[in-house]
Amino acid sequence: MKTFLVTKETAQPAKWYLIDAAGVPLGRLAVKAANIIRGRNKASYTPNCDAGDYVVVINAEKIALTGKKEVQNEYMFFSGFVGGESYRKVSLMRERHPEFIVEHAVKGMMPKNRLARRMLTKLRVFAGSEHPHTSHSPEKISV
Repeated sequence: MKTFLVTKETAQPAKWYLIDAAGVPLGRLAVKAANIIRGRNKASYTPNCDAGDYVVVINAEKIALTGKKEVQNEYMFFSGFVGGESYRKVSLMRERHPEFIVEHAVKGMMPKNRLARRMLTKLRVFAGSEHPHTSHSPEKISV
């Protein structure tokens, strides 16, 4: 018996999943979303092929962080110029761009290569409970 490897031609059509982030720990949500995007939840998982599904995350502003991460953790940004480093606390990012927190966590769970950057386009994050992907009828899953 030969090992079955997924290719672009033999991959199943992508499904859509909906995750409600309200009260869910950030790390647990990021692992679940990254595994679905990569296709690791399927029996036909192949590491070198994009056979994953789409993930829509709603209520990103209500994500849970344990301990003192809200006030201690910082995101570093670099402008490219000398002395161009800037740091922003998680609490500030939650106010201004709550989607960034989830996107950054999921990106950190993905491999660092071209395929993973292309897979990250399958992640859609929204701060509130409304999203424009209702026509895809995403399947709601719990984390």
